[in-house]
Amino acid sequence: MDKKESRLKRSLKLRSKIKKLDIHRLTVYRTSQHIYAQVLSKDGLNTIASASTNQADIKVAVKNTGNKNAASEVGKIIAQRAVAAGVTKVAFDRSGFKYHGRVKALADAAREAGLKF
Repeated sequence: MDKKESRLKRSLKLRSKIKKLDIHRLTVYRTSQHIYAQVLSKDGLNTIASASTNQADIKVAVKNTGNKNAASEVGKIIAQRAVAAGVTKVAFDRSGFKYHGRVKALADAAREAGLKF
């Protein structure tokens, strides 16, 4: 099994557990250059809030889009947008990525900005 297959397997396992909780989901996807975050509805059909390092307001705020500082900025903004939409409690879906580095920085920043998970 290669790296991508392992990540997708972890992702499916995690999403099946989150589905049983019946709660809003904060999903994270990362590439080498960017990081993306979305808050999805309980059924997974609607996007409530989104943020990524591709957006102009975040690109201006950070020098490099592929590091922990950029990830924490995305975490703050996604939390602000979710709270403004009325969502404060979410399940953290790391999409099979290991919980360290940029994924952990995003999660910590989102917690500090008001999301509970």
